[in-house]
Amino acid sequence: MTSDQKKAVHFPAVYQINTRVVLEEVGRSLGRRASLDDFSDATLDEIATRGFNMVWPLGVWQTGEAARSVTRSQPKLMAELLRNLPTMRDEDLVSSPFAITAYQVHRDFGGEAALARLRERLSRRKLGLLLDFVPNHIAIDHPWVNEHPEFLIAGDAQDLQREPQNYLRVQTRLGSRIVAHGRDPYFDGWPDTVQLNYCHAGLREAQLGVLNQIADRCDGIRCDMAMLLEPEVIARTWGARSRPADGSPPRDNAFWPEAIPAVRRRHPLFRFIAEVYWDMEWNLQQHGFDFTYDKRLYDRLREGSARPVREHLQADPAFNDRCLRFLENHDEPRAAATFDPERHRAAAVITFFVPGLRLIHEGQIEGRKVHISMHLGRRPEEPVDHELKAFYSRLLEAMARPELHTGRWRLESCRPAWDGNPTADQFIVGSWEQGDRRLLTVANYGPNQAQCYVTPGFTGLGTGRWALKDLMSEVKYQRDGSELAGRGLFLDLPRWGYHVFAVERQGS
Repeated sequence: MTSDQKKAVHFPAVYQINTRVVLEEVGRSLGRRASLDDFSDATLDEIATRGFNMVWPLGVWQTGEAARSVTRSQPKLMAELLRNLPTMRDEDLVSSPFAITAYQVHRDFGGEAALARLRERLSRRKLGLLLDFVPNHIAIDHPWVNEHPEFLIAGDAQDLQREPQNYLRVQTRLGSRIVAHGRDPYFDGWPDTVQLNYCHAGLREAQLGVLNQIADRCDGIRCDMAMLLEPEVIARTWGARSRPADGSPPRDNAFWPEAIPAVRRRHPLFRFIAEVYWDMEWNLQQHGFDFTYDKRLYDRLREGSARPVREHLQADPAFNDRCLRFLENHDEPRAAATFDPERHRAAAVITFFVPGLRLIHEGQIEGRKVHISMHLGRRPEEPVDHELKAFYSRLLEAMARPELHTGRWRLESCRPAWDGNPTADQFIVGSWEQGDRRLLTVANYGPNQAQCYVTPGFTGLGTGRWALKDLMSEVKYQRDGSELAGRGLFLDLPRWGYHVFAVERQGS
């Protein structure tokens, strides 16, 4: 991605792909195993023409057999996989892409040369390449387990006896050792992983090397559970166990403020995206992340009440502009299964027409409902929801407008349409402006018909005539500027109703 491209796309749109399951489907159509080279030109062209700026092929890195064996040994997980894929066969079980054995492109996907060719094909279409970094842990069969046991959180026999779900015994070049599974402080460990120790200087140096190697091959990374590297989280999770087992001096400062500038010295335009929760988003932004997950917006939209959503969007632009907005991803259930059709559309209009990075998950547009586990390499066939696909086609066309990427956004205030009518509280209205391009997004995010007045904050609104054309339907309105700037625009929408108005001046 060139400096001009990054400058021009302040709020990018990312298309996420589950690499393994999509290539499995491509391979079936080809009658052979598919690699990254088999993402067709037509597929990449479609992504580009839909207005996306980056592609995130999830899970391209090498994994090992050990994680797959761990999956087989867990009855509850196997039962869940069978529910997701009733026709599951043994060959459908795969190692989780978050149990990485090497940051080398998986041999199943064609290796490094195939990734380089994919990046070049994306670049020709002005698409950037986003890849994964899983900083907190590695697979239990990663070479560092044998070669660098000092990089891992160590335990003892009492830990293993007391918490067998959080510790395991491994063989290393130094002999048998007890080490911790990767985990966060609120849940048991991930049994196919081991925990890295960011208080160890050697580990930090090695991970910085990994980051630079990844950055040489793509345009940005999505950092899995990035907040787990924060010193306070390490202390809460591991306490004294985070002191390096080899007796070397501990490193207690945060990793990201050191790592991000180091990578950007080599790649100034490189994008860092953080998966982050627990109200630690602002901290990670201050460390240098371009965008952080906005799970709070997603959760409030799921709850179905407008006011908490509106209050969340009133955050300072310094924070708001650097949020990653989504309705689904590989961790969350499918949007078509979570939101009923009416609310799904209203939630999408809200989510993807506010500032920040916009993430669309492959299958979301077509209305897939089965949330497929990362331990599966195949997914069930599902019918396309053609009505939802048509909605997303219009939505994506509107999302490609330049004012949504580099314009100025504001959350507009809604007033009761008449005394005693409380339904104005159900509205969420935002405006975008860039030069003479203006957009007004309107959603009645509530279960009842609602009315309100809103006075958009557009420059020069009070003069001339204005045309409001809904980009999501055939609705068109003409309004006097004096009326819009005075009493305001009257809105009367059914439950979960919405408009995306292109607003154009018609005369002086």
